[in-house]
Amino acid sequence: MRATRPKTGEPSRSPVSFYKKAFERLTADERYRRNVEWGEPRSGHPEGKIGAHIDDLERNAATLDAKLFATDRWRLRLLIHSHDTFKPEADDVKISHPRSHASLARAFLAEFCPDDAGLLDMVQFHDEPYALWRQGQHGRLNRERYDGLFALIREWDLFLAFLIADGCTAGKNREPLHWFFGEVERHGIRSPVTAEDIS
Repeated sequence: MRATRPKTGEPSRSPVSFYKKAFERLTADERYRRNVEWGEPRSGHPEGKIGAHIDDLERNAATLDAKLFATDRWRLRLLIHSHDTFKPEADDVKISHPRSHASLARAFLAEFCPDDAGLLDMVQFHDEPYALWRQGQHGRLNRERYDGLFALIREWDLFLAFLIADGCTAGKNREPLHWFFGEVERHGIRSPVTAEDIS
């Protein structure tokens, strides 16, 4: 990873302490504690349990700390700890369905950060770049979904940091990440988090 200076000039939003407390409350929740014990090794997730997957993401996220504001480092941890936590309770349905793991994660995270629409959108659509890549591989890219994602996401530093943390784990193909980062660049979106951070 390229050396960068830590970000300064924290943007005006809820203070770091708010997100730190939200993180502490979320990870102490009985539903969280129960669900992170779920899982067995499977395709794309050789680590098995959700808790082990979270540990991998935490290690990846730490390599990007210098590229994020302090508040966003806590928001990234909230994404990491909520994004897959409700897979044991989810149905195998579309991302937007109320019973998808993404929708359940959004509802859970909203209990702790109800006013952070950007964060909730990111947890809802955290698998959308991969889904779009898969469509493209079969020549069926849904342009409405594609354009919708680029219109929805506003905090690209945080979203891209999450995608790298989640996409650079054992057993995962890096091609979807490289494709999406290429699309981000094609849209003229500038971020300190780049394809060079993909490991």
